[in-house]
Amino acid sequence: MPAPRTPAPARTTAPSRTASPRTAPRRELTAREAEALRALLAARAATGAPVPPRRTGTTAQKTEKRRKQPARRRPAARTPRGRGPWRTRLRVVGLATLLVPVLTVLLAPATSAPGSATVAPGAAGLALAARSTLLQDADAYRRLQGEVATRRAELQAAVEAEQAARAAVAAEQVTVGSAAADLYRASAQTRMPVLGLSAAAPATTGDVLYRQALADRAAQERETAVVRAERAAAAAEAAAARVAAAQDAVDAAAAQARTVLAGVRATVDDLGLDVSAQLAALDTVPAAGTQQERNTAALQRWQGHLAGLASAGVEPPSAAELADPATLPDGFSPALDAAGQAVPGVAWAVVGNRPVTVLPAETVAAVSSALSRLGRPYAAGATGPDAFDCGGLTASAWLLAGYDLPAGAAEQWAAATVVPASQLQVGDLVVSDGGADVALYLGDGEVLGASAATYQVGVRSMPADARAVRVTLPAPATPNAPLPASASGRGACGAPPAPVGPVSPAWGGWSNGRIPAEALCPIARGHALRCDAAAGYAALARAYEAAFGSPLCVTDSYRSMAAQVDAFRRKPALAAVPGTSNHGWALAVDLCGGVNVAGTPQWTWMTEHAGRFGFVNPDWARPGGEKPEPWHWEFGHLA
Repeated sequence: MPAPRTPAPARTTAPSRTASPRTAPRRELTAREAEALRALLAARAATGAPVPPRRTGTTAQKTEKRRKQPARRRPAARTPRGRGPWRTRLRVVGLATLLVPVLTVLLAPATSAPGSATVAPGAAGLALAARSTLLQDADAYRRLQGEVATRRAELQAAVEAEQAARAAVAAEQVTVGSAAADLYRASAQTRMPVLGLSAAAPATTGDVLYRQALADRAAQERETAVVRAERAAAAAEAAAARVAAAQDAVDAAAAQARTVLAGVRATVDDLGLDVSAQLAALDTVPAAGTQQERNTAALQRWQGHLAGLASAGVEPPSAAELADPATLPDGFSPALDAAGQAVPGVAWAVVGNRPVTVLPAETVAAVSSALSRLGRPYAAGATGPDAFDCGGLTASAWLLAGYDLPAGAAEQWAAATVVPASQLQVGDLVVSDGGADVALYLGDGEVLGASAATYQVGVRSMPADARAVRVTLPAPATPNAPLPASASGRGACGAPPAPVGPVSPAWGGWSNGRIPAEALCPIARGHALRCDAAAGYAALARAYEAAFGSPLCVTDSYRSMAAQVDAFRRKPALAAVPGTSNHGWALAVDLCGGVNVAGTPQWTWMTEHAGRFGFVNPDWARPGGEKPEPWHWEFGHLA
């Protein structure tokens, strides 16, 4: 990420804001950076412009241009319902002007970062409106993708039906053709045996009449075969019409999906940098200890970068405008790597007296969306909005920027353009562990990802074996080279190898009973567990209900410290000392409905099957154990 973080003055298109004083350590410019800086400053001096222009100008120029031109409208068909520009959607809520100040006060502790600009209430409201619009469009796109999948399945069924109909036509044609050929080669008397009747040979009359009956039957069968062939041909034509209709349905749904994605890209291209800065902190969840410090530092660094660009009047161009370093918008120059090679997909602009990397508007939106998920829980196969796995997080962030990525890390590697390590930029996808893990590059050697090792979304160091791809560049013409095999021994999204023997139940950096509710996944009304335990419980509950016809009964799951204190006060002989219960790690449940009594069919079934879903009745809780509790089940063998 670029080093300069200059404070942002008031924007001309938004309410005024002030910047907190902050100084950043300056480094010496490289020779190529200095050369590029001199060229940009010379170009700016030659035009007399105080700020380098872009395709729509600086903030002031963009505002003036919009006064002179008709308002840009989004196509009415950009979603199935049809909507106008996202900013007008603030009018949908009649009390928006009253809610924005309240929301600003509520959001201030989480969104105001030291070193970033103090954002006026309007930016907070616009960030909320933009987030709502992007999430609705993402949901609409996912629904359309589901419809596309359904239509494609219907198309495949129609194609198979047409193939079967064509095969039937071919078979009937063979039958008719063979009969017609036999008839053509037959003599007249063979075709009409009745011609063999003779008054001179009355003894042969019976045979002749019998052969005529056979000939009549054969003729009837030929006519039947012709009718079948005609019907098969009609069925084939109808099947072809169904294929065409199914193909049209696929094309229509796919076109609608593309329209929604185009609308998302139009929305993010219209976001102000102050709105993007607010967007990055809207939904963060506190982590614990040093992880929270690292998350906060990354968020502040990003917000400071956006504030620096805003203060210089630089607005990020679209990805299409930055794809080719040879055709950049006015006022931007190619970004160069250490070897002097132009870096596609980004550009340099002058902020203060030095060149700073400018990312596409779509990348800004993707990074801000990903940062807004800091602290959210990890769950295998989850794509949001409350829990994520590693590929689900990056796919979700880029979908909110108008790009559709597959959910798997290896598939994301194959879908984007490879960039060398020397040209790595913020927003690039960093794939590691042979395609088992993926994260979003944040600069300064850090990535943002959903980790199966920490069970949360957080900032960490970039893996040593990482390879990078850039989403905003055109798709590769040839498949990307296979990733090297993983040697870490970890599983999907950095999951550590299965331990041998009891393990510590502590996770996430929180203390026992102090885990925030947002870091957990619900399993039933009023009950929650760590997300992997919740997934195992859900599968266990389905199997239990299939076996007994009734839902699995749960009385207790995660216990906060207050709940542990209360339980110990009420049941000191049964409850663990507060701060020591595995319920406080969100890894234990107490069950009822028969499971709570040893020897019942329900308890016996659990002892035979619960292990398949990760749950065990620990030794101390089994009949004959130190403190028998047949109702108490834990996710894994916990120390």
